Amino acid sequence: MSGGGQRNKADKELKFGTRLLHFGAEIDGQTGASSVPIYQASTFHHHDIFNPPQHDYSRSGNPTRQALEDYIALLEGGVRGFAYSSGMAAISSTFMMLSAGDHIIVTEDVYGGTYRLLTAILSRMNIESTFVDMTDLDEVRQALKPNTKAVYMETPSNPTLKITDIAAVTSWAREHGLITMLDNTFMTPYYQRPIEQGVDIVLHSATKFLGGHSDVLAGLAVARTEAIAVQLKQLQNGLGTVLGVQESWLLMRGMKTLEARMAHSEKSARRLAEWLYAREDIKAVYYPGLSEHPGREIHERQSSGFGAVVSFDVGSGERAKTVLSRVGLPIVAVSLGAVESILSYPAMMSHAAMPHSVRLERGITDGLLRFSVGLENIEDLIFDLEQALLFE
Repeated sequence: MSGGGQRNKADKELKFGTRLLHFGAEIDGQTGASSVPIYQASTFHHHDIFNPPQHDYSRSGNPTRQALEDYIALLEGGVRGFAYSSGMAAISSTFMMLSAGDHIIVTEDVYGGTYRLLTAILSRMNIESTFVDMTDLDEVRQALKPNTKAVYMETPSNPTLKITDIAAVTSWAREHGLITMLDNTFMTPYYQRPIEQGVDIVLHSATKFLGGHSDVLAGLAVARTEAIAVQLKQLQNGLGTVLGVQESWLLMRGMKTLEARMAHSEKSARRLAEWLYAREDIKAVYYPGLSEHPGREIHERQSSGFGAVVSFDVGSGERAKTVLSRVGLPIVAVSLGAVESILSYPAMMSHAAMPHSVRLERGITDGLLRFSVGLENIEDLIFDLEQALLFE
């Protein structure tokens, strides 16, 4: 299966872009095929009942999914990876490490689906959450309770792109014996490697930048230690929240072009953010690459790039809806991170689960739009957005 890893390679550590293509399972060891085979099987024959095979049932393990899980572990620098049927499946399965009576500290402007899970589902199981402005370490410290067991971060956050000091939070959390989790969907391991800064579990909605083509639903988790990996494996197998083999193959195919896609989209996102920031009719622009963005210095210290998501406030819900109805190039849709640009309306899409007052407290206004910049020519995207903004 992993014949690619057996070929002669240079002794020096490969650069990220090379590892995307040479990850150990890129060549099938039996046939020499240039991609991981799809093992479309639910169960596996035991040739010797006293010596069971590595894989016996695809919920517990499948060679195609295993190749993907090893792939993301390599990219993130963790000990083991796990693939799930969606990003929320990855997050919810990981939260099952907690027990009734436990408490978790969470980034306040967290993804709406995570907010819904914590407030509407886990709360019924007596798992308590406190949402804090994680840009302020004092707020994080003050949220600590005797029953606190974990800290959950998003940085940059969704959709206002607030920056959390990863190393500072993980250092504090370790002092108190807390598990740290971080959603790395926006940055991907190409730009940000949280495990190297002490994070215990890194999570991805792989549907987004890792898949990159709006054609696969998937989630990933990577464990920093073997002890955590054992717990995640037990939960993945017990809950059955696994990713299918077709989706595993599609995701690996998408990940091979991650560096090229991210580099192109980030360059365009910078241009878009600067253009928006210069406009007097835009109330606010959120993008870590802007020199005025709060936390930029921290972000530059812990990340190697600024990403491809730009959020901006056009001033009112009425104007936001007009823009959404007038643009011609970006898809107006839920999601982000694809080859095509996607324009989203958090108030009615990704964060619709949040009460209006809670959204406003977190800066998610009715006029806020989130632009995930794809691979189109940026000047075409700007021209298209300008005509939408000028329309009255």
